Parts: sequence; structure tokens; C-alpha cells
Amino acid sequence: MQPHYWEEPAAGYEVKVTHGFVELRSSAYSSFVDDAVLDFRRSPADKSNMSRYLFGNFERCLYSIQKFQSDSERRFAVILDRETARWFKPAKGQFRIHYRQGSDLPEYQPDFVAETADAIWMLEVKMKSEVESPEVLAKKQAAVTWCGYASDHAKTCGGKPWRYALIAHDVITENMSLAALVGSSSEEPPKA
Repeated sequence: MQPHYWEEPAAGYEVKVTHGFVELRSSAYSSFVDDAVLDFRRSPADKSNMSRYLFGNFERCLYSIQKFQSDSERRFAVILDRETARWFKPAKGQFRIHYRQGSDLPEYQPDFVAETADAIWMLEVKMKSEVESPEVLAKKQAAVTWCGYASDHAKTCGGKPWRYALIAHDVITENMSLAALVGSSSEEPPKA
């Protein structure tokens, strides 16, 4: 039945923001007892299992410890810690963004959120081969729409606009600027 499923978007609905602020959710991480918290500025010798390491020593991260799924994410965190006012990797359920995948509505959890002088960025780092996959594009569309609503709400209370960027992993090097990385990959939210 799923291949024959289709849906037309409802016309005339109105989005109403009921909460402009949600506290940061706590994140729980597991690790081996003997594993130390690593300095995120240094790549571990074994990068094949990045998700097992705990990283710390951040200056601008809102959490003291983070995990990364890839060395590209770790390198991206180095850039964020150097160039943003603050950043974090959202915990599950932090934004409640859902995307369509067949008849399901799974939750999308962006890789990073960072605040710069002129915007708040929702950032996703993906393998180059996955950037154009249907699932990644569905997540991107849901995030861009969410950023549009968040930007509209931010205007009413003097906040910064929200922007979304999908960044291919193979272009990230620690000596790059955030502006260069998001420049060609950022997505403007739809105008309301």
C-alpha cells in the first residue's frame, strides 16, 4: 500500500507559535570507564569509530561534552567554536521538526545550531553521496520551513532570523570560515 500513498497539502492553515523559547534538553552519553574526554581540536588516531568518543574543552559550546558521528563533524565544531557566539548539538526532541518519509513522520534532529552576529543557523553535515538523497532533501525542506516560522516569530520580538545550511562533509577543513561553508549551501526560509 505504501507505494500508492499520496497526500495533498491542506490549504488555508495557519501556523501559530505557542512557545518562543524551549530550554536546552540534557543529553546522555555512554562511554567506556577508561575512556577520557578528548580535546575536540585534535582528531583521534582511530577515526573509524568516532561516535564512541566523548569530546570537551569547548569555549563556546552550550554543553561541556559532545559526541560527533564523524571527523567532519568534529572539524566543523572547531570552526563553530572559533567563529560563533555559541553553538550546540541538539538533543533528541529539542526542535520537534518532523519530515515526511512515505507515510511516516520521523523526527529530524539537526547536527548543529549556532548563533552568529546576524543569524541563528541550523546546520547539517552530510556525506557528499547522501546530500541529494530523498530522505536528506525531505529533512532539509522540513528544516527550512521550520526556520521560516522561527524567523517570523523572531521578528515579533526583536530576535535574529533563522537560516539552514546543508554542508557536504568533504569540503570541511578547519582553516575554512563558517561564512565560506554556508555561503553556497544556505537556504532562505520561505516568505510568509
